[in-house]
Amino acid sequence: MDFQIVPMERGHLDQVEALERLCFPEDPWSRQIFEEALTDGSAVNLAALGPEGTVLGYVNCTIILDEGDVGNVAVHPDWRRQGAASALLDAFRRVGEERGLDHIMLMVRVSNAPARALYARHGYEDVGLRKNYYLHPREDAIYMRLELGHD
Repeated sequence: MDFQIVPMERGHLDQVEALERLCFPEDPWSRQIFEEALTDGSAVNLAALGPEGTVLGYVNCTIILDEGDVGNVAVHPDWRRQGAASALLDAFRRVGEERGLDHIMLMVRVSNAPARALYARHGYEDVGLRKNYYLHPREDAIYMRLELGHD
């Protein structure tokens, strides 16, 4: 698959919003959340672009002090298992390393075995459980952490 990872821009938002609704139909983030993230100095928003600028996937992250927090990782169902999610995670890891982060955290549904396996392949480890974190449908979240090795 031929794609590139770029900083998300306002011109990507129509596609990002549609992809968000496709990947998270029960509880999608609003366009306003994405717009605000683009102007938030603590946010890192990356997009995987395919041919002709098509948004294949994206990741939204926030950096607070020495911690990165992954909000959403989404890849269009037609483009899954072709490396886009891995490339997005690798790109954010590089940002974290460049900024001297200690670790990166994320939460994932207990039932989302493919995502949990992806994160584990990237070095994330289970560190906790948040009961009833997700509302639609109600489900626990696994709290995962990636150590970056900075003090």
